[in-house]
Amino acid sequence: MSLKFNLISESAAGGRRAQIDLPHQVVETPVFMPVGTAGSVKAVAQDVVESLGAQIILGNTYHLYLRPGHEAIRRMGGLHKFISWPRAVLTDSGGFQVYSLSALRKVTDEGVRFRSHLDGSSHFFTPEHSMDVQIALGADIAMAFDECTEYPATRERAQESLRLTMAWARRSLDHFRAHRHEVPWHEELGGRTQSLFGIVQGGVYADLRRESAERLVEMEFDGYAIGGLSVGEPREATLEVISEVVPLLPKDKPRYVMGVGYPDEIEQYARMGIDMMDCVLPTRAARHGLLFTSEGRVNIKNRQYAEDQTPPDPKCDCMVCQRYTRAYLRHLMQAGEPLGGTLNSIHNLAFYLGIMRRVRGELAGEVE
Repeated sequence: MSLKFNLISESAAGGRRAQIDLPHQVVETPVFMPVGTAGSVKAVAQDVVESLGAQIILGNTYHLYLRPGHEAIRRMGGLHKFISWPRAVLTDSGGFQVYSLSALRKVTDEGVRFRSHLDGSSHFFTPEHSMDVQIALGADIAMAFDECTEYPATRERAQESLRLTMAWARRSLDHFRAHRHEVPWHEELGGRTQSLFGIVQGGVYADLRRESAERLVEMEFDGYAIGGLSVGEPREATLEVISEVVPLLPKDKPRYVMGVGYPDEIEQYARMGIDMMDCVLPTRAARHGLLFTSEGRVNIKNRQYAEDQTPPDPKCDCMVCQRYTRAYLRHLMQAGEPLGGTLNSIHNLAFYLGIMRRVRGELAGEVE
């Protein structure tokens, strides 16, 4: 048995309140998923991520495949046990990371040959191999291997990328269905299995996006993601793609927009009917001193905060805002203390997770 999706309510604008029953967690949606690239939400311990209310985090197939290796993780009982995370996990397919290695990869119909950014060693990823790696990692949700379309891209380039993505989606699904029972915790969790999501591609071309969505729905994945966004396109184009695709996706399965976005964006997409979102921005921005607050963005390294005794966000009740001042956070950043990045990250994660908690409450007609 893979995931179970329970749609609780839907707003007039299409926003959805739902539950996704996964092997390790019943996830309340809409949900923001912190990114744990190499098995760690950067600079923040797992117990803290739990305490902030994160229900599901991401692991990165490409990075975990290279180090420590998927077979090593399988031998240790899967990613949940290896990283001591008892709640849900989603792994990407590795496609986006391979896409980002443009100078180090060669794409063919069979798959992608690339060189490791760590040591230059050569590797070959096919849809089948991506599925094998993700099954070994044992995330609750795996992603089909896709070819991410860059921005800007000509129509011909987007069509070719879509052709590969659709062929690879079929191969991913067939291989996954044949081997999904090999997940490390299959027997331990009562015979439950992973779920596999297909990824809608097609660049900024509405007809290609429609074709991609319709063909993936025919394949009957467990859920559907919209990929190829946050790759440099204007926000208006992102909105147009989401608006075009959402009505084509089944109401009884999860919808996921990959790699987005700023706080106002994730709220907007949730109200459009997106159930799941992820982004590295909360922790990446935090490490550079950028805080997201109810008063807007705060660059805590600015001189104006040198003696500011107010909390980072006066309206936030996270553990950082309850205890520390802007002046202290600025001092940590100026002094190069690692604690600065950690505290900033905790606040930003709390802010993002708090947005989704509020939106869930409003969609349910009550304040959580």
